[in-house]
Order: sequence, then structure tokens, then C-alpha cells
Amino acid sequence: MLLLLLLPLAPLFLRPPGAGGAQTPNATSEGCQIIHPPWEGGIRYRGLTRDQVKAINFLPVDYEIEYVCRGEREVVGPKVRKCLANGSWTDMDTPSRCVRICSKSYLTLENGKVFLTGGDLPALDGARVDFRCDPDFHLVGSSRSICSQGQWSTPKPHCQVNRTPHSERRAVYIGALFPMSGGWPGGQACQPAVEMALEDVNSRRDILPDYELKLIHHDSKCDPGQATKYLYELLYNDPIKIILMPGCSSVSTLVAEAARMWNLIVLSYGSSSPALSNRQRFPTFFRTHPSATLHNPTRVKLFEKWGWKKIATIQQTTEVFTSTLDDLEERVKEAGIEITFRQSFFSDPAVPVKNLKRQDARIIVGLFYETEARKVFCEVYKERLFGKKYVWFLIGWYADNWFKIYDPSINCTVDEMTEAVEGHITTEIVMLNPANTRSISNMTSQEFVEKLTKRLKRHPEETGGFQEAPLAYDAIWALALALNKTSGGGGHSGVRLEDFNYNNQTITDQIYRAMNSSSFEGVSGHVVFDASGSRMAWTLIEQLQGGSYKKIGYYDSTKDDLSWSKTDKWIGGSPPADQTLVIKTFRFLSQKLFISVSVLSSLGIVLAVVCLSFNIYNSHVRYIQNSQPNLNNLTAVGCSLALAAVFPLGLDGYHIGRNQFPFVCQARLWLLGLGFSLGYGSMFTKIWWVHTVFTKKEEKKEWRKTLEPWKLYATVGLLVGMDVLTLAIWQIVDPLHRTIETFAKEEPKEDIDVSILPQLEHCSSRKMNTWLGIFYGYKGLLLLLGIFLAYETKSVSTEKINDHRAVGMAIYNVAVLCLITAPVTMILSSQQDAAFAFASLAIVFSSYITLVVLFVPKMRRLITRGEWQSEAQDTMKTGSSTNNNEEEKSRLLEKENRELEKIIAEKEERVSELRHQLQSRQQLRSRRHPPTPPDPSGGLPRGPPEPPDRLSCDGSRVHLLYNGISSRKREEANGVDKPAVWKMNSWHQNSSRRLGAVAHACNPSTLGGRGGWITRSGVQDQPGRDGETLSLLKIQKLAGRDGGRL
Repeated sequence: MLLLLLLPLAPLFLRPPGAGGAQTPNATSEGCQIIHPPWEGGIRYRGLTRDQVKAINFLPVDYEIEYVCRGEREVVGPKVRKCLANGSWTDMDTPSRCVRICSKSYLTLENGKVFLTGGDLPALDGARVDFRCDPDFHLVGSSRSICSQGQWSTPKPHCQVNRTPHSERRAVYIGALFPMSGGWPGGQACQPAVEMALEDVNSRRDILPDYELKLIHHDSKCDPGQATKYLYELLYNDPIKIILMPGCSSVSTLVAEAARMWNLIVLSYGSSSPALSNRQRFPTFFRTHPSATLHNPTRVKLFEKWGWKKIATIQQTTEVFTSTLDDLEERVKEAGIEITFRQSFFSDPAVPVKNLKRQDARIIVGLFYETEARKVFCEVYKERLFGKKYVWFLIGWYADNWFKIYDPSINCTVDEMTEAVEGHITTEIVMLNPANTRSISNMTSQEFVEKLTKRLKRHPEETGGFQEAPLAYDAIWALALALNKTSGGGGHSGVRLEDFNYNNQTITDQIYRAMNSSSFEGVSGHVVFDASGSRMAWTLIEQLQGGSYKKIGYYDSTKDDLSWSKTDKWIGGSPPADQTLVIKTFRFLSQKLFISVSVLSSLGIVLAVVCLSFNIYNSHVRYIQNSQPNLNNLTAVGCSLALAAVFPLGLDGYHIGRNQFPFVCQARLWLLGLGFSLGYGSMFTKIWWVHTVFTKKEEKKEWRKTLEPWKLYATVGLLVGMDVLTLAIWQIVDPLHRTIETFAKEEPKEDIDVSILPQLEHCSSRKMNTWLGIFYGYKGLLLLLGIFLAYETKSVSTEKINDHRAVGMAIYNVAVLCLITAPVTMILSSQQDAAFAFASLAIVFSSYITLVVLFVPKMRRLITRGEWQSEAQDTMKTGSSTNNNEEEKSRLLEKENRELEKIIAEKEERVSELRHQLQSRQQLRSRRHPPTPPDPSGGLPRGPPEPPDRLSCDGSRVHLLYNGISSRKREEANGVDKPAVWKMNSWHQNSSRRLGAVAHACNPSTLGGRGGWITRSGVQDQPGRDGETLSLLKIQKLAGRDGGRL
């Protein structure tokens, strides 16, 4: 507001151009000249900023300035000056100085008076104070002190009440439980501190002058069960205890719950459990040890300082640590920090530590007692959960060398433990006054430490509870001051403490109110209790550096003030990250593999173009015409499209951006789909027509003589149209897009705190499995049907499609490769190199095989026989081709004839043997039976029936002819055209000049019969007979029948 009022005067504040040098404070129209501040002091300019003050030389009339001093100094002389109208400042004849003052606490004396001479308030250098006590009090300490350079020459005395003789003082008993062993052996140092405090209190005449505090104590071993036993003894055995002092949180919980039933105040020196702050559950509980939740604001502050957002915790399963952790969880949630992993254990921390390692915990808060801490860090060493990547936060009230103490329950050496705990952070309640000022006991904190150290029987670092000893010392003083106020010490009216019993709630209430209002300076700092009875204090932050703890800061949670000394050291040079830095890397296709397959695919496309050109150029040749060249052209185009699909199939994020990826996905799908439909569809159409025509019944055999090409093209168009329709619907309803597959994290080869997260790009859609099921199901049926048709027509021969056997072979290869590749690539989809290699090579090999099988034989035939020159020459070559076909069939017949001769020789040998047996039987029969007498009727004598080998040749021929006819009918049923055994006779006679005898007709020496035709089925495609097949009777059947007749 003052600044706003001075804005109209701003032109007066501005230095005029060229102004400089000293000016006298004479009356001017500009106001008063700025004056210099005193030494060790400054001037407060009201309503002006520092920059504005630097920019002006004069201040307006009636403007006031105020002197301020630095440090423990005060202004002597005028503190405020005002600008007068004559251009001068008020009281300029009296200088203002900043002088050092002595402590003002010496200017007051409880139960006495102070006389200041040689100066005025405040006490300046040279001032002298004299101390006098009130009646019934005597002065303890020096009666005079002189101020020199800000320090009094002697310690401040105090007035002590004149006590009755020691023998007449009444005893007031305190029941205490000190844990000398167990999870926290704090009694080792706290008990001597309590005894020392009792000595100091009992020696004071101004505190409980008529009473003497006495201690009755037991060793609770920090065990509630053990404490229950001693609590029973304290309560039921005389004398009556006016207050109870437990140590551990678990023991304090037990004692505090029972104490309210006995109207007892409980004052703990070592309990930190947050649960003890519950006033409804523990209405008479106080503690000089702050609550463990006081650590949590400090921890959260450090998390924020170092930028950690994720932490993990491990705790011992006890109420104090569970409550502390619950409070921490609420505080970090408010600060936007997440507890990612929370582990607990009862006695064995091995499994929880392994879980922390498995979960990649980095910032870990550990809550457990000292004995369990050694177990935890032994496991930490085994799991290597320490070093530059990890930070542990521990409780600060362990002994300084806790990790070096021998513990038979662990199997780690001191060196291993030292290595494991290096660099951890501790948050510890400030238990020793860092200011080193004198306390109510007239001791400084350092004097207390020295005095306590002399009382201990071993080194402080090896003594449990040494850090909490100041709290135990101040607890006795807090109790003594409260009892003193309750009993009327210091001249006040009060109650008789000796009248206290476990049913006297009045005295308990008065002690409670006195405790609740306690406020004094102790060796641990300022002692004051909050509404829950917990001590309020600062937090000390330490770090273990080189095996010893170093102070790195303080934190005052009441003011949210963090004092940082910048002495923290980190193994890695800087605070670690709260989690492993995850680097996302894409798995790209091997470029060597992609280039290699691309070269093969390019060569395949070149081959397809060559085959297509060859087929188009020689389309007038009858041999090419009989192979349906237009369908072969579609096959070549389909192979080219399929081979072209290899290129987008190998494109990934290495070559293209994410925006171009959907177009690449579309290219893959359409090229493969159309390539398959054209390439395989044209071959499927051929084999379908062959199967359809040559499996018709006899009455529809005329269909074989005509072939309408438009039906073939319509079939291919139908297959392609179905693919186009399916793909179009797929891309409209559920288009392909880029998806990311994430794999398990991988550790880098270098020792850096990062983790590699591999990712792989895929083409996918929301209903990918459904579309693939439709597509693969439809194509799979076509492949299986193609294999079936190729198998069924393997023995068919037709001039209309003279390359259908090559088509069948190509279908076999394509179908097998496709049926194997489809499921394998789905299984290997996460392995980019293997999946691409398998899919692309299957495309390349199937295309190569198809092109080679369909076109290379045609090229070879036309090149070797010159059948591409002209139509006339092609006609002449066709006749030559017919002769060549007959020569080839003659060679086949010669081979069959040799096989038949071998079989006939075997039969002749058998017939000869049987014949010899027959003659032997006839001779035997003629000896047994006499000649038959003449027939009485005058006929010829009857003889034995003619043997089977004497049967008529004609009958045998008729029999064989019947068998030939039966065989013909069977072959007609099997789809073979015009089987004619009778025509085979003349054909054999014409070709006997080249082949020799095929069979012996009606030769008893050969088969033992009178005649028979030896025929063999399987002779195919006589030229000029419309593809009719001649049927021959198999020699095995003939031999079987002859053997039977023999």
C-alpha cells in the first residue's frame, strides 16, 4: 500500500541526469539525501525495492527510514529517522550504532532478582549484573557476571530452595523397564542416563525439595511377554510407583493400556510407534521420544528433493513399523509418490529381499529393529541389492557400528556387511541439542555426553541406546518438573505426593496437566509435548560414508525447512534413478536377409516376365495352344504379384515412418491375395476342368471333344472376385493398422542403469483372428481340393490341356508349402527374421517351382525341336510328334514284352512239370484198369475222358475273350475309354515285326491249353483316336486261370 502511495513521487526518486558525487543534506526542493547505514547494520526503506533504492539519491519529505542490525546485535541510538522539510533527518546529532549484546536470559532470575549496572537494556559491552535470591532460597553459582563481546563472564546461577535434611525427605518411586537386550537394547545407555538425571534432580533444592526420586527397574528384553511379568511385580509389590517408564514400543503399548486402569502416568523414553499417539486408547501416555511418523515428512521431503516418484518398502511385522508405514503411504500419496512394492517379514527376510530384487526396487525404505537389520543386509549382500543403483532409508537410532557387531544368526562377514550398507540414508530424530547451550540441568549437550561416557562400561558405539540417552535424561527432568508443580514446589500450593495411590485419580489428573504443559530446555533440545503426548523435534539426516555416519542435513517439519549441508556422496557420482530407465528399441528385420531375399524375388519376377513373354510370343504354336496359354499367362502374372509382395513384407520402421505403415500393410495383403488367386486359381481351374471332363459317364463322353475357354476364364474371375470382395470388406470394416508387440526387458551389455524394452511392429486389426480364419479357411480348402484333383487326374491324358500333369505337380508344391508356411509363420510372428525368411522363401520357392514346371518344359521342347517357326511347319512337326509318340510306346511295349517272356518261361516250366505228372498218372491208371469192352449197342468203345489239355482251342479262345470283355467293362467303370481286346490282336500282329512274339496262341507247350490271348492294360493315347485307351488282360489273371485248368 505504501508503495502505491509513493508512485506519484517516483519522479522525485529518480536521479537527475548527470547527478553524482556527494551532496550536502541542506534544504532542497528534492527532499533528504540518502544516508549510509551503521556498521554491521542496514536501513529498511519502506515501500521501496532494492532496485528503486539504487536508482535514487533523495527521499521525499516526511519519509521514514529504520535501522536494523545483523546477528546478535541491536541498534544503540535513534532507530528511526524522518526526513524534515529543511532537507535534514531527525536526531542527526546522535549517532546510531549496531553493537553486540549479551544474552537477555541473564536479565531475569527465577525466584530472585537481577540488578543491571554500567548500561541499559539490552545488556551491552561493559554491562554488569548482580543476582539476589528470594527468601527461603539460596543462590547456586556466581552472584555477578559482566558482558564482554556478547558473552557473559560466568554461567547463569539459579536460586535453589532451602531443603530439609536429606534424611527427612520422602521417597517417590518410579517403576522402569529397561531393555538390556532383544530387538533394541536401549537400556544399556538409557539406564545410566536415568540414574544420572535422578542424581542431578535430587541434588537440586529448588525441585521437589521435600521428596527424593528413586528408581525400581527390570530388564524387559524388549519382549511384551517378559514385560508383562515385571509389570505385575511393579504393580502388586510395594512400594507404590507414581509413574511407569517403559522403553520399547511393544512394551510401552502393553504398559500404557494397563496403566489407565491403575491411574498411572506412563512416560516413555524410547517408544516411537505411531499407534501410541492414540489418546483414546492411551489417555495417560507421554514420551520424550518423537513418534516414528516424524521420520515420514523428512523422507517425503528427500524423495521430492531427489526427484523420486517410485519407492519400495520392507518392514518387520510389528505394530510400530506397520503404523509408520501406513502413515508414510498416506503422505507419499499426497505428494504424488507411489509405493510400488511393499514387503514384510516376521523373522526371516530372505524371501522379501529376493522379491525386492525381482521387482527391480531401487529406493527402499526399511523399517526393522537393529538385530533384524543385520539379517536383512546379509540377504541384501547375497542378492546384490546395493551399490550405485540402490538407496536404502533406515531408522537412525541403531548403534553407529551396528553392522559390525557379531551376530551368530547371519553368515556374512564384517566386510560383506560393510559393503552392503555403504551409502544408505538414515533419518533420526534430533536427540542431542546441536546448539550446545546450557539446559535446565546447567549442562550443555557436550558436557552431558562426556559425563555419560564416563559412566558407561564400554565404548558408546557398542552401547545400545546411546543416541536415546539424552531423551531418557530429559524424561526424568520432565517428570521432576511436573511432580514439582503438582506438589506445590517453589512456593505454590499443591498436593502431597505421598498421598498418591492407584485409586487417587485427582493426583493423576494434576500430574497429567503438569506434564502436558511442560516446556523446558533439555540436553536433547527444547522439550514440549503435542496434544497426543508425543515429543516435537527436528530430524537429523545422515549418510553412511566410508563406514561412518556423516550429517548431511536437518529438517524442521513444523516449518517445512530443510537445512542442507551438501555433503552427500553417491557411489555412482549422483543420486540413482527410482527405477531402471527403460529404453524402447524396435526389432528390425536383418538387412542382409532382406536384401538377399529381395534379390531372389527380383530374379523371380524377371523369370516370370520371360515366361510370360515366351508364352505370348509362341501363342500361335499348337503345342502352346493346347496348354491354354491365357491361363498360363495369368499364372505368370500371379507369380509376379506374389514375388512383388516380398518387398513390402520386409519393410518395417527401419525404412518407413509410422504413418506409411498402414499402406505397407495394405500392399502386403493385396499383393499376396491377388497373386495367389491369379497364380493358383488359374492352375486350379485347369485341373478342375480335366477332372470334370474325364470323370463323366460314357453317355457324356462327347464333352471331352469340346473345350469352351470362357468357362475357364470365368472360373478364374470368380476366384479373383471372391478375393477382391473379401479383402475390400476387410479393409473397409476393419482396416489394417500398425500395432506394437512388447517383449520382456533385456539387460544391456554395458554396466549402465538402463533396461532395453524390445518392441516389434505388426500389421493387425481389431478382429484379426476372425479375418485370418476366414481367409485361411477358404484358401486352405482350395489347396486341399487342388491336391485331391491333381491326384485323381494323374493318369489322365488329353490334348486339350496337354500340361495338366505339370500343373498337378505345381499344385502339389504350392499346396504343401502354403499349408506348412501359414501356421509356422503365425507361431514365429514374434521372431521377425525367422518369420520373414520362412514366409518370403516359401513365396519365392513356390513361384520358382510353378514357373519352372509350367514353362521350362515348353521352352525346352520348342527350342530343341524348333516348333515355333510356322503353322505349316508346326503341322508337319505334329505328325513327326505322333511317330515319336508311337516309338516311345513301342519302347514301353518292348520292356513289357521282356517281362511277359520271363513270366511265360516260368509258366512253361511249371506246365512241363505238371504234364510229366499227368503222364505218370495215366500210365498208372492204364495198368490198373483193363481195356474197355466194345459197346453192346455197336458203338465205339468208351474210353477215359479227354484230358483237360486236349480241350478245343476255340473254347479256350472264347473263355479268354469273355475275360477280356469283363476286363473291358471293369476298365470302363474305372473311366478308361473304349477297351477293345479284339482290336489288340490286329495291333499286335502289325507290331510283331518290331517287337517279336508277344504271346503264343493255342500252343499247348506254352500254357497247356488250346489257345488264349495274352493281353495287358495300360497302353495309352493312340494318336488319332480321341484319347481312347486300349485295355489288355493282365498276364497274372491269365496265368491264374490256366493253372486252375491244369
